[in-house]
Amino acid sequence: MKFYRYIILSVLLSIHSFANLKIDQNFIDEIVYEYNFDRSYLNELFSKANIQKRALKIYALKPKNTKKSKTAKKDLYWSKYKKIFITPKKIRKGALFLKKHKKALKRAYEEYGVDPSYIAAIIGIESYYGKNTGKYRVLDTLCTLAFMPNRRNDFFKKELKEFLVFTQKTNFDPLKIKGSYAGAIGLGQFMPSSYNNFAVDFDKDGIPNPWNSEDMIGSIAKYLKDNGWEKNGLVAVKTKYKTRRFTKLKTGYKTKYSIKKLKRYKIISKNITKSQKKVSLIKLENKNFDELWIGFKNFYVITRYNHSSYYAMAVHILAQKIKKLGLK
Repeated sequence: MKFYRYIILSVLLSIHSFANLKIDQNFIDEIVYEYNFDRSYLNELFSKANIQKRALKIYALKPKNTKKSKTAKKDLYWSKYKKIFITPKKIRKGALFLKKHKKALKRAYEEYGVDPSYIAAIIGIESYYGKNTGKYRVLDTLCTLAFMPNRRNDFFKKELKEFLVFTQKTNFDPLKIKGSYAGAIGLGQFMPSSYNNFAVDFDKDGIPNPWNSEDMIGSIAKYLKDNGWEKNGLVAVKTKYKTRRFTKLKTGYKTKYSIKKLKRYKIISKNITKSQKKVSLIKLENKNFDELWIGFKNFYVITRYNHSSYYAMAVHILAQKIKKLGLK
């Protein structure tokens, strides 16, 4: 009997219940051991974490054998996506961003080879040039997604660790930092792991600051460069085909085709030559027709920032429009 009481007590002691969140003591042990955190500090910090309901809803466990409805498919139309992320106001603000941060963007281009307009486009899409960096307390978000049942518990446990390391490095108060519903922070909406791996102190003030424009210009440039960005390389080129819907070949940013093969399928573009490396075939679905594009290495690199062909294409088109307006 004493043995069973001991087991029950051990289980109860292995879990801290914080504001309806159960934090596994083993997780705290790992942070203390790996990063030399004070245990009492962590216990006090986690005691102030609350459940972030929106994040939990979005990452909820999906029931098996669910089918996408016709109405859900409409949300995937490129025409709708484009209207949200590529707007006249965002283009104008992007051109102003290029002008305001000309020196930092030029230096980022010289050090990392990334076109300034693509850095501006990413910041414009991610945070509207710093205006919308998130309204959810990151500690709440990451604790919720790390320990409440959802599709990505392991991923968010890792991000929670990275977040604590981020606050340790910068001395930012973890109780005051706000971000997206998924825990992304700053102008570039880096997840904590991305911040720790790619953030650059570009203004040389001692702290790589996610809310500082100059630091994020350098950080985004480094992120793209480290993921394979080719200086002055092509990103994407629109192409043609004869029907309204394209179904002849598999499409997506992961596909790889030779120019020779695409020409056999009569997919034509003036900007593509036989000397090009293998490329991807990108299909953007509209209600009544598909757009077809050729994606190059730099297009794929943008998908490392967000794993979506639509996202990468929005960055590309916005960047081109920002550059064009900025030259006027």
